[in-house]
Amino acid sequence: MVTAVPAGPARRRAGIARRWRAAPVYAALSVGLVVMVGPFAWMLLSSVKPEREIRRLPPTWLPETVTWENYAELLARLDFPTFFGNSALVAALVTTGNVVLASMVAYALAKLDFPGRRVVFALVLATLMVPGMVLFIPQFVLVANLGLVDTYAGLVLPFLVQPLAVFLLRQFIVGIPDELLEAARIDGASELRIYAQIVVPLCRPALATVAILVFLGSWNNFLWPLVVAQSEDRYTLPIALALYATGQNQTDFGLLLAGATVVVTPVVVVFLLVQRHITQGIAMTGFK
Repeated sequence: MVTAVPAGPARRRAGIARRWRAAPVYAALSVGLVVMVGPFAWMLLSSVKPEREIRRLPPTWLPETVTWENYAELLARLDFPTFFGNSALVAALVTTGNVVLASMVAYALAKLDFPGRRVVFALVLATLMVPGMVLFIPQFVLVANLGLVDTYAGLVLPFLVQPLAVFLLRQFIVGIPDELLEAARIDGASELRIYAQIVVPLCRPALATVAILVFLGSWNNFLWPLVVAQSEDRYTLPIALALYATGQNQTDFGLLLAGATVVVTPVVVVFLLVQRHITQGIAMTGFK
């Protein structure tokens, strides 16, 4: 009679071996987490330090004296509601335009058969390869000739449909079964109805991914608003913060860090709200 070896100790040894093999991976991920989160944590903690403590060498990690003077000065020195409202308006319009218009273009490139479709998609891919700075001067000349300098339209229109958004959404929509769309056409649905009632609900993960990427880029955009917005009532928050927190002789780091914290907060909130859709959208788009 053969006695079976208990499975419990063997499973425990196998589990311990797996944990040891995974230890380098967890160590690398922990280092990456510290590298990614560390600057944001230091920014947040330093935003409640007095200016003299921020400039201290060697620097301190935790604030010895917690003060809210930097945020109070931020609200007092800047026309904060105007600048924040401008940033929110521009980012919302650009994000909405890309979610709606880019998804329409992506649907046409993915599911509609029309002459020149491959050429249009090739142009979209070619545009992705062109650095943004190459297009900066032609875009500004075009906006100036249209009389849109120092207007919200000038801040929004050049970024209303971005090639990256079209590409990501097109790659996702290609994976939607053609049979589903053909069944809707047989039932008499128009292309607009198919897009609105079938394609858009199925594309929510990809749309969330595009929304956060476009919102992040628009909210943090600095160079274009710096050139186009030529009056204070058109300044976005990054422009106002850079102009008012830096003087001719010295930078007010406390004000700058408090403003940076305010600028980052909406992006973090939006990301936390849609992170599940973003992860799903990136993963599923990669498989299409």
